[in-house]
Amino acid sequence: MRLPEITPEELTGGGREVYDALRSGPRSAATANLAVKSIVGPYGVWVRAPAIGGPTQALGAAVRFAGDLPEPVKEAAICTVGAHYRSKFEFAAHERLAQMAGIEQRHLDALRDGLPAEFTGEEAIAYRVAAELLESHGMSDETYADAVAEFGTEGVIELVTTVGYYCLISLTLNAFEIPLPPDWEDPFPDGT
Repeated sequence: MRLPEITPEELTGGGREVYDALRSGPRSAATANLAVKSIVGPYGVWVRAPAIGGPTQALGAAVRFAGDLPEPVKEAAICTVGAHYRSKFEFAAHERLAQMAGIEQRHLDALRDGLPAEFTGEEAIAYRVAAELLESHGMSDETYADAVAEFGTEGVIELVTTVGYYCLISLTLNAFEIPLPPDWEDPFPDGT
């Protein structure tokens, strides 16, 4: 961990505004049950740089809660990103959400182990979009056409934005070595 823990009581000014936006926005139900004293995940980083943290958390709220993509589609893409970057916090957090969205554990295990996931249906398209963007920094014509046919142009924009946003989160978590909460299992215990 490269940054000391920070509690809500320590925040002032813009950092407090970012924290309050997190707690009052669509994430409030999800964060209300966190039994931690410090601010966890990427938010513990972003409250320290409110000029970036405010807009970033707002983008995250839009990606997670305002779009029309089904939850399993978003979670297939998000977990693909977290596994690609070996982002412990990100993958562990979204593995739980992916399970709740109905994604089979075998697909999550494959992602975690660095193997191709054998998703089907719309989750398979989301996985292909994310994997191609991460591996080749673009999308094949076939994948793009399949994604537009399944999700429409607006849905593809949402999906690409989801991938990009979770790249930002994964890199933030990795750069600042944000630890897992003590009761979470490390998805990448070998450090790779």
